[in-house]
Amino acid sequence: MKPLLISLTCSLFLAVSLSHAGDPEAGKAKAAVCANCHGADGIGTAEIYPNLAGQKAGYLVSSIKAYKNGDRKGGMTAVMAPMVSTLSDEDIADIAAYYSGLAQ
Repeated sequence: MKPLLISLTCSLFLAVSLSHAGDPEAGKAKAAVCANCHGADGIGTAEIYPNLAGQKAGYLVSSIKAYKNGDRKGGMTAVMAPMVSTLSDEDIADIAAYYSGLAQ
């Protein structure tokens, strides 16, 4: 019974992970406005802007959604919240796929 439960749990995790997979090429186009601060290559243009290149896609998705949903406070929230407010889940997944595929 235990191996079956572990197998089902792993399968569910994989299915959820794959459902968040975005299109890096679409993400590149959608991330054009992000380049002003985070750089065209995903490397921040100033010390106050974090590098996004090479970050895990899941982290980027959860961070963007936290800004969008108002769950993330402080820091650059006043800048980020309006920037991400109109992004769809697909847009977010695509942008995350793009930045996660860039070299650090």
